Amino acid sequence: MGKLQQYFIRIRKLLDISFFLVLFFIVLGTVLFAAMYSNVKPEKLDLSLFSVAEKTIRSPGTVEDKKSTENKRKDAIDQVQDVYTLKKEYTQNRVDLISSIFQATVEMNDEIEEEIKKHAEVATEENPAKPEPSDSEKIDRLKAKLTPNVSKGLSELVFTALVQASNDELSIAKDLTVTAINNVMAQRISADDVENAKKRVEEELKYTTLNDNLRTGVIELGRYAIIQNEFYDPNATEELRQQAVESVEPAKILQGQIIVEEGELINQDIYRQLKLVGLLHNERSFKPFIGLMVLITIILSSIYIYFSQIKLIPEKRQTDLLLFGIIFILTVLIMKIISMLQIFNYAGIGYLFPAALGGMLIKILIDEKLATLMSIIMAVCGSILFNEGITGTLNFSEGIYILFSSLAGILFLSNQNRRSKILQAGSFAALVNLLTILALMYLPNGQFSGIEYGYYLITALVSGIGSAVLTIGLLPFFEASFGILSTMRLIELSNPNHPLLRKILMEAPGTYHHSVMVANLAESACEAIGANGLLARVGSYYHDIGKTKRPNFYIENQMHLENPHDRLPPDKSANIIIAHVTDGSAILKKYHMPKEIIDIAEQHHGTTLLKFFYHKAIQGDAEVKEEDYRYPGPKAKTKESAVVGIADSVEAAVRSLSQPTPELIESLVKKIVADRLQDGQLNECDLTMREIETVSEALCETLKGIFHSRIEYPEMIKKVKQA
Repeated sequence: MGKLQQYFIRIRKLLDISFFLVLFFIVLGTVLFAAMYSNVKPEKLDLSLFSVAEKTIRSPGTVEDKKSTENKRKDAIDQVQDVYTLKKEYTQNRVDLISSIFQATVEMNDEIEEEIKKHAEVATEENPAKPEPSDSEKIDRLKAKLTPNVSKGLSELVFTALVQASNDELSIAKDLTVTAINNVMAQRISADDVENAKKRVEEELKYTTLNDNLRTGVIELGRYAIIQNEFYDPNATEELRQQAVESVEPAKILQGQIIVEEGELINQDIYRQLKLVGLLHNERSFKPFIGLMVLITIILSSIYIYFSQIKLIPEKRQTDLLLFGIIFILTVLIMKIISMLQIFNYAGIGYLFPAALGGMLIKILIDEKLATLMSIIMAVCGSILFNEGITGTLNFSEGIYILFSSLAGILFLSNQNRRSKILQAGSFAALVNLLTILALMYLPNGQFSGIEYGYYLITALVSGIGSAVLTIGLLPFFEASFGILSTMRLIELSNPNHPLLRKILMEAPGTYHHSVMVANLAESACEAIGANGLLARVGSYYHDIGKTKRPNFYIENQMHLENPHDRLPPDKSANIIIAHVTDGSAILKKYHMPKEIIDIAEQHHGTTLLKFFYHKAIQGDAEVKEEDYRYPGPKAKTKESAVVGIADSVEAAVRSLSQPTPELIESLVKKIVADRLQDGQLNECDLTMREIETVSEALCETLKGIFHSRIEYPEMIKKVKQA
């Protein structure tokens, strides 16, 4: 039943944590949306067609004008000329055709001559030689050698001239004809230019030295050979049109482009452009709000991922989340208030925003990495909140300014977070602000007057110094509200003028000296294992504050006086010694000291045994209970408490040695650490064995430096001998 009850308690805790996280992110998201809503809300103008614009209107963003793009593409297509291809092979084909006609004629003449020669050799009186064929017979034989198309395409005059010419004349005529055909058809001949081409070949053959009949025949052959050699190419034409379309850049209405000037009539094209960019009152666009929601989701997700990855107990994580949320919301509200001043139309009003405030607070109170994340988020939010007077939603100049200013505050803020250091970091942030503003002014090659330079100088200084002043002013509030022990708070507590430290110094000087020695030992040991050395030092200063109630009962404060414990029974002495832990806790709580300091005071002895008085009691009474001579505890819960406890025992033990040598110191330290381990005093803290070994080595090194042997000077030796 007990295990089941514990199970339900654990589930309830998880539900509580989940509810807290959901509520935290809902609140954070709501604040961000409410702050940036008005800055992303599209501007709606009550404009009508053919009305007169009362002011100059610019495009809030870059939008493609698809209609204009389509018109430009149509114009580009119309400008593309049809592509015609020159068929060069047609020239050779026609030359070959005319050459074949002349060749056929020559072959026919050779055949006829061969036939006549054969008949002449066998001719007799009874069988005389065959006469030469007539021109008509020759024409018939020539046509038989040619294709019907060619035969029909040429007139009888051409064939008569060919058959009447000798082979030599035919050879000359052939060369002249094919040359003229090649010259003319080497040029483009369209369908409309065929007749002109025929005339050109006719002109070229008209003045040859051929006889009239043959000249007339070759002219007709030349005209017959000339045909169209340029033809429309649909594929090439379409390819050119496609290239023309692709070369057209999309027509865009650019961000900041003037759509209509003041006093200009809003015609249909202007009205269409206003509608396209979403500036008409009857156009509702939810895209900016969707974009804002997505942006807020990214911001919240980054915060969630960060906190989910760090190893913290749930209570500490919730505290850090709540602290971060308050600082975040406070910073956003300050940013929103300053952004509302943009209605006065002061250029660069956003530069007044104390950009380094959030980053420095987060670094001091939580963590440097989270502070860097905060800087990035604030830069994004600032670029939206300070977008008045610019075209578009994001003011990149303001975003860069906030990012650099915040990072400068974080980087220049040292770990010693005294108020002077915070002011110094604010001064450096102001310098970075000024340099960033100058860079943003000069990059676009802007021209500015001396008054403007002075104005921007003032804004940079106000932002940087204001961040430091606000950080100093808000730190005590956060530290007190959340019980945070910051580095600056620790440094303040280490001031010797603190009332409790002065109380120890005045009432228990030996304890004060002992506490300072323990502080040196504990700080070096904690830094060696990566623990909080400053916390260990300050905790050591106050760990024995309870001894101020009865300072004379502690040997370091007796100053050669009689030891009161010699006259007291061991149980009374033990109770007095043990009481300094509870007395110290009560004093620290009375002065509202941080819980971490109180824990060190309560835990530095753990439940260790007062061996001296315990053994003294055993010698006098056999019925002694060991529990009566142990400190009430609790045992050390943190590394710092454990290290302070070890350093306390080590310092007291080494101080009791008459001649502490390095070997003796090392042996004593190891023995004390081993006793603590055997007694279980380190079981409840997260110190590893390796870290315990490192702590021992660090303590030995520090003690050897404190108790190193010194040489005796001759004057001192002489005085001692004389005495």
